[in-house]
Amino acid sequence: MSESRILVRHSGFVNLKRIVDARDGVLCIMEKDRDIPFEIKRVYYITNLDCMASLRGKHAHKKLQQIIFCISGSFILSLDDGVTKQDIYMHHDNQGVILGPELWHTMHDFSNGCVILVAASDYYDESDYIRDYDQFLAYIRQKQQEVRHDTSM
Repeated sequence: MSESRILVRHSGFVNLKRIVDARDGVLCIMEKDRDIPFEIKRVYYITNLDCMASLRGKHAHKKLQQIIFCISGSFILSLDDGVTKQDIYMHHDNQGVILGPELWHTMHDFSNGCVILVAASDYYDESDYIRDYDQFLAYIRQKQQEVRHDTSM
């Protein structure tokens, strides 16, 4: 399940610098314009997850870009671009996954002590969310038809 490449559209890996000091822990560094392909306007984190019952995400965004990191523990990130689905085992504290627009994502199977950190390209805007999977698929079909129509002109 640990992938070397991401197959879904609107995604990819981000690898941060990781400095290990055997005496003093691990330092991971995220720098604007070097590691993150957008301006960060919001950062949030998720903690205290129930390993067996928690299911996070379950939505897509129309425009928002995010990068998700598992800075402690592990979880499964399930991605779906409306055509391709992929599960990614998140467990490297310095490796994030880009959650681009039009990408359904769900997080599940959390380890004890899992901590998730997310950097987002914009402020919270409820109108940017697609929270129903069938509506997400309809939205993707509509966008694909618009692209086909634009390219046939």
